[in-house]
Amino acid sequence: MTSRRTVTVDPHLHTVASYDGHTTPEQLLDTAERVGLDAVVVTDHDTVEGAHVAKTLAAGRDIVAVVGCEVSTADGHLLTIGVDDAPEPGRPLPATAQSVRDAGGLAVVPHPFQRSRHGARGDAIRAVDGIEVHNAHTVLNIRNSQARRFAVRHRHQMFGGSDAHRPENVGLAATEVPLSAGTELTEASLLRAMRNGGTAAVGRRTSAWQYVSKLFSNARHRTAALM
Repeated sequence: MTSRRTVTVDPHLHTVASYDGHTTPEQLLDTAERVGLDAVVVTDHDTVEGAHVAKTLAAGRDIVAVVGCEVSTADGHLLTIGVDDAPEPGRPLPATAQSVRDAGGLAVVPHPFQRSRHGARGDAIRAVDGIEVHNAHTVLNIRNSQARRFAVRHRHQMFGGSDAHRPENVGLAATEVPLSAGTELTEASLLRAMRNGGTAAVGRRTSAWQYVSKLFSNARHRTAALM
């Protein structure tokens, strides 16, 4: 049997490049290292500007930073992982996901079913690499449970992400990824391992105070999250 080791990545993170982000790329990396993450994916809303800054700053650090994006598709949000350019917003989710995969990246559906947070409906979730079954920004956990059931039923890979918009939430939830023993952790090996399967969602949820604070912040941008 091939020996394996597990690395931990937070694949859903925001910087100040997001309209609702309060974390600089340097703060994101500092916190990620402090809480013991092996890798991060920066997924700002419809931009890769902050992700490229983080990737540049990560050079020479003991952490891998991957460029990503939380793109606003016609059917809800979609995390793109490992693609250098932000996909065009407003296209159908399946077509966007397929274009990301054709470009060598991964497409993961964040906070599905949470329509007030632009989560995708089940009938729109096609041509993807995985489902976020543990989004840390929740209080009741209802939609996380629904997402997990959906992933099991349709045999999707499971991911966890903090959806952190502030430094203190980085790594609150994450994804464990199995790597073959002896494999160096790089962006390429991480993407390959996530694509091959065996991922697991781990972590906690935000406090009620943090949730309410984010709710009011989102309300100012007409994107209030109710669950």
